[in-house]
Amino acid sequence: MNSKVYFIGVGPGDPELITVKALKALKQADVVIYAGSLINPEILKYAKKDAKIYDSAKMDREEIIRVMVEEVKRGKIVARLHPGDPHIYGALKEQQDALKKEGVSYTVIPGVSSFLAAAAALDTELTLPGVSQTIIITRASYRATPVPDSENLESLARHKATLVIFTGIQLIERIVDELLKGGYPPETPVGVVYKASWPEQIVLKGTLQNIVKMVKDARIYRTALIIVGEVVEPKRYELSKLYDPRFTHSYRKARKVEE
Repeated sequence: MNSKVYFIGVGPGDPELITVKALKALKQADVVIYAGSLINPEILKYAKKDAKIYDSAKMDREEIIRVMVEEVKRGKIVARLHPGDPHIYGALKEQQDALKKEGVSYTVIPGVSSFLAAAAALDTELTLPGVSQTIIITRASYRATPVPDSENLESLARHKATLVIFTGIQLIERIVDELLKGGYPPETPVGVVYKASWPEQIVLKGTLQNIVKMVKDARIYRTALIIVGEVVEPKRYELSKLYDPRFTHSYRKARKVEE
């Protein structure tokens, strides 16, 4: 591998959910910078024994960039580990632009997002025919990262799509209020998954009426995803046309089925 920075999505937490490509890159890295507040430390077992390890939770942006630039210019391979997939709330673009200014090359290796692990934990499909064919990924607005006014939860709720909310569990009461104002019925199913795919994973299923109490009773205050919509606990759904024997498509002709 060439000396450069590899932005690596290492998955939601389970060390076995890292991709083969990500694993190969991590094993060859001379320097590893990982988000210690979010990444399962078990992932670091894949790194070389003599690799330099930095916890980015204890570093600011300038420190992270300085380490990446200096190490690559020394001829080293740098693995910048991101939880889930770096393209979702990963502060990826600002790091890429900083490296470009320094003439440092990089490659991005996608990862399995935590919202997909949460769907697996909830034993549901996020795009059920006849229920929802749209997923809206968003986050609660707070001081560190405000959400544009046009993307507030009340307005997003009007679509009645499957809604995935990152980094908002500590604001669960406010979130529920905004979703109800946006038109979600009180009986709308809600799933909350704490540390999806980790050994300490907690899965809650409720509704907008009772999910606040459930979250408080479970003492979940961070590192949890909220998924809202009928897909969480569907009363009914349509079967896929793709696998319907009565349906013709470019790979298969329909056949008669006796009722």
